[in-house]
Amino acid sequence: MVKLKSQQVFDLEYFFEVAPDLLCIAGFDGYFKKINPAVCKVLGYSEEELFALPIHNFIHPEDKERTAEKRIALLEGRSLLNFENRYLSKDGAVVWLSWTSVPIRKDSLVFAIAKDITYRKQLEEYERISSILGMINEDHHSRFRQPKPSVDRTFVALNTNEGEKSVEEPSQSAQLWLNSFEKIVREHTGKADLNLAIISDRLALSQRQLFRRVHSILGITPNKLVRVIRLQLAWEAIASGKYRTVKEISNIAGYNSRGHFNQLFYEVYGIHVSELL
Repeated sequence: MVKLKSQQVFDLEYFFEVAPDLLCIAGFDGYFKKINPAVCKVLGYSEEELFALPIHNFIHPEDKERTAEKRIALLEGRSLLNFENRYLSKDGAVVWLSWTSVPIRKDSLVFAIAKDITYRKQLEEYERISSILGMINEDHHSRFRQPKPSVDRTFVALNTNEGEKSVEEPSQSAQLWLNSFEKIVREHTGKADLNLAIISDRLALSQRQLFRRVHSILGITPNKLVRVIRLQLAWEAIASGKYRTVKEISNIAGYNSRGHFNQLFYEVYGIHVSELL
């Protein structure tokens, strides 16, 4: 309860419940003490599941060490501002969160607010890979002195000098639509038969409408978005530790040529698949 100068009393519980950001009260013991519905919605766990285990259990394995270092700072009384780390949702999806946390030492509690920045991170990666793919394509044309094909200026890719499109975080409806697009690509993991006709049919759009939709959201073509998602699938497959050969990873990414795929992966990530394996 909060009392203002006018002596009017407000119950802040309602704001806690409806806030779109993740609001948490955690104990110095490393457990959640109170969370708002947004936490359950984003991570996919029930309150009971989130209260039952240490917060450490929900953090992405690669971020646990540096998150533990920040937790020590909180326990020493230092606040945390815009700290970004990854959590894993119940279905295994990576969730990027940006935290602002304030320790209350006398109560052994931490009050924290987190923003879900997963789409911002995803779009940054889309843009980065798309830009690299564009440069590879430009280099290919230059080396082989092939004339560039005519381009429909309605669909100009990212980072071109003419008609460059600024990509901003999409609306919620656009994010849901991108999720549907990515789900279709992921359903065809390991299959080389995926094409825009299949995607268009699944999304109930013509191919031209598909081009317009993807470009309006991301500023790239559907084919390039498919390549970006498949390269991310390849990276995830390597990180899983379940695969041992370049051929397996190449198949997952939908490439029949291992050599071409390995070179493309190197151009994007700066390391050969074989080295990671």
